[in-house]
Amino acid sequence: MRTIRRLYFYLVSFITFEVVLWGLVGLLRSILSTSEISAGGDALAQALSLTLVGVPIFALHWMWAQRASAADEEEHSSSLRAIFLYAALLATLIPITQNALALLDRSLLTLANLSPYHAVLGGSQTWVDNSIAIVLNAIAAAYFIRVLRGDWETLTDTENFADVRRLYRYLWLLYSLLMVVFGAQQVIRFLFYIPPKVLGLVSRDIFVNGFSLLLVGAPIWFFAWKTCQNALLQKGEHDSLLRMGVLFLLTLGGVATVLSTGGSVLDIFLRWALGESMTTSEFLSRISGTVSVGVPLGIVWAYYGRWLHHGIDTFGDETRQFGFRRLYYYTLSFAGLVTSFVGMALILSFILDVLVGGQIWGADLRSRVSAALATMIVGLPLWLMTWPPMQQRALSQGTSGGFARRSVVRKFYLYLVLFASVIGGMVSAVTAVFRLLQAALGSGPLDVTGLLDSLQLLALFVIVLVYHLRCLRADGTETVRALVERHERFHVLAFERAGSGFGDAIRASTQKHAPGLHLSVLAADAEISNEDAAARTVILPSDLVVHQPEPLRSFLAAFDGTVIVSTVPHPRILWSAGAKPFDATALTLRQLSEGQEVKQGADSASAWMVVVYIFAALFGLQALLMLLSLGISLVVGGM
Repeated sequence: MRTIRRLYFYLVSFITFEVVLWGLVGLLRSILSTSEISAGGDALAQALSLTLVGVPIFALHWMWAQRASAADEEEHSSSLRAIFLYAALLATLIPITQNALALLDRSLLTLANLSPYHAVLGGSQTWVDNSIAIVLNAIAAAYFIRVLRGDWETLTDTENFADVRRLYRYLWLLYSLLMVVFGAQQVIRFLFYIPPKVLGLVSRDIFVNGFSLLLVGAPIWFFAWKTCQNALLQKGEHDSLLRMGVLFLLTLGGVATVLSTGGSVLDIFLRWALGESMTTSEFLSRISGTVSVGVPLGIVWAYYGRWLHHGIDTFGDETRQFGFRRLYYYTLSFAGLVTSFVGMALILSFILDVLVGGQIWGADLRSRVSAALATMIVGLPLWLMTWPPMQQRALSQGTSGGFARRSVVRKFYLYLVLFASVIGGMVSAVTAVFRLLQAALGSGPLDVTGLLDSLQLLALFVIVLVYHLRCLRADGTETVRALVERHERFHVLAFERAGSGFGDAIRASTQKHAPGLHLSVLAADAEISNEDAAARTVILPSDLVVHQPEPLRSFLAAFDGTVIVSTVPHPRILWSAGAKPFDATALTLRQLSEGQEVKQGADSASAWMVVVYIFAALFGLQALLMLLSLGISLVVGGM
């Protein structure tokens, strides 16, 4: 109930704060500016209405939030308060950055004798418009910085604020890096215009826009990344999943963009090499868009890829390091497999059209063979560099091989490939049968080329399906053999009160979750043989933990193995336990016998931080999609 109330007050405070802030910006612009976007009675009336309505509502809700924070430590350290304060900083500092960029860009364009309307942002604004927005947002940002510093000085529990601050820092990193990449892309594309048109009017606006983005974005990126790096000395920062997620996003985004742009450049080069009429100037013009996107993203891949590998090598224990490394390699392996498959399908389709269709060499076939070869050249090396190491580790003996075979990432990869192969093969088979039935029923002549294309696709899908199905079956066979062997060597000793049925319940659960485990059940007051005393793990019902017979107490005093307590009903003992304590005990036994890390409790995470991380991931994906869209548009525009 308090969380809902807190959400209401902070959400209304944030919305009304934005209404008041931009109402004041509009009001001052209407009074002081003569530009078309700000002048006029309607603009003045709108600004006044926003300000007059928003001020009392914001004051009422923000004053409540401040009083509640001062009176209650839970309110003071809540995730929602941290989210509000850091969101307010983003909502004020980003407009400052944007208006500063617009002001700088227009000034540089004017110095270059170009129209300010060519500016990347705010081409129709004036210096008064930008200055008003900068000053008012700076005042609001200064106020919230003061509030935030005061909170940090008085917080007793800083975990929630630390989580939100970490997210705030990485959002600035992504935002500034996006500006740097766009700026570098514009400057690099300008360089391709220099040979035919030295500093021509066609390209000067591109250079000025890119240079402005670099002047604003590069310092912000430098300080944002430096802050993130310096924060690694703080508790919880080094093993942050958010940090690893950002590094994965930047690295994989760089890989995807570099491979796509590299394939486009290779395609254009192959068409030129295969005889397409193209001057050097035309060649440079066609590759300008792709190269200008690929070079900065290639630098991002190289730089953050190095930090990603460093982060993986130093993240937690060895098991978690292998988990991150598998995620990275299987993602690239899947991309390489798909690309190689498409390239092979294009090559076979080209061969069939030449042999069966009798097509004559020309522009169409030249573009098809160049696209096919470029796709294969890009995809096949990527798959060969990533899949064999993962397959070799999965086939290895020992604990590391067992973890690799049972990993969720590998299972997901294999089943995803199987799913795609089955669906793709089914579509190809349906297409082939349709063409045959269409010809048999007299609906039209048999399209031999189309039929062969469907069959070659079907054959490729079958090959991929059979290969990965064999890998999956080999994993299962080896996993079962290795687990049974480990279970048989793992001796467990369980104690029970005579007639309680605890031993039978443990046996049943153990047989279900860890078949073959060497489990012995003894009465609590029974004599313990030397063979049973050599057990590596002991299971005790909860009632025996409280009331232990003398033989059991003496044995446990000398026992140096692991003791698992399983909850059982007792009239005087209340346990906060799950619905299936025997299954939980069996699962713990399986983890111990297989050498896995046993987690005694789930790590609790704030529900609001989960929501925030989801939105942050969406922001990062949106930024990645913007980069990819830019690359595609430039590639299409440059061809």
